[in-house]
Amino acid sequence: MTQDQYVESILAKYAVPHGPTSPAEQLGSAVAGPIRTWAGQQLNALEYSGSYAKETGVRGISDVDVFISLKADTQGTLKDLYNSLYALAQKQGWSPRAQNVSVGVTVNGTLGDLVPGRVQSGYQNYHSLYLHKRDSWTQTNVSLHVQTVRDSGRVKEIRAVKVWRFLRGLDFPSLYLELFTIQALAGSSRTALAENVLHALRTIGTSLTSTRIEDPANTNNALSDELTKQEKDRIAGLAAQSAREQSWGKIIW
Repeated sequence: MTQDQYVESILAKYAVPHGPTSPAEQLGSAVAGPIRTWAGQQLNALEYSGSYAKETGVRGISDVDVFISLKADTQGTLKDLYNSLYALAQKQGWSPRAQNVSVGVTVNGTLGDLVPGRVQSGYQNYHSLYLHKRDSWTQTNVSLHVQTVRDSGRVKEIRAVKVWRFLRGLDFPSLYLELFTIQALAGSSRTALAENVLHALRTIGTSLTSTRIEDPANTNNALSDELTKQEKDRIAGLAAQSAREQSWGKIIW
């Protein structure tokens, strides 16, 4: 087995099921009715986002994100809307968890994140989201995130780095990881999968602490600020160590 074949086999092992019968879409179907009733005429769109939409999910560790787009004239503060959605999840028995921009839920054993956002007046895909941890708000464009990552040509490498992250129990926020990997592989071959993954790990090892990664939908939002220097140092150290391993079985498995 070649190195590329080994990495492909690991990606197959952690592949996320897609389609109407997948756990992700079954959760989506289960929450859609109550959410549509909750939002009423103010619902602009209800769609999958996050790793499921970007095709960078890792089986067994990836939640499914459901983005709830509310019209620009929806009344109430972003905090009010967030708290109202949390109350809906409680009423439905979805075991809600308050997270930074989402309400975490569990439906029939499947984990999901419900992300409410209000369209910014005059824009189609730009939304304002409530930041629960800071009691503030941020601007984002979920469609742009999905397109940027899914169409990058680096989905396999991203998934391999996510498997590596999972196996070491690291807190490395997904969009930050995805965009860092894409940037690290700029100009690299499109066919050297294993070498690309090693290159991404080497770059994490040498440059994570010094590289600024911005939200493509909001350059004022530095995704790289989501981790402390100590957290980055730990990730970087483990990435450098993994990149030096002589056996792929010690990198991802």
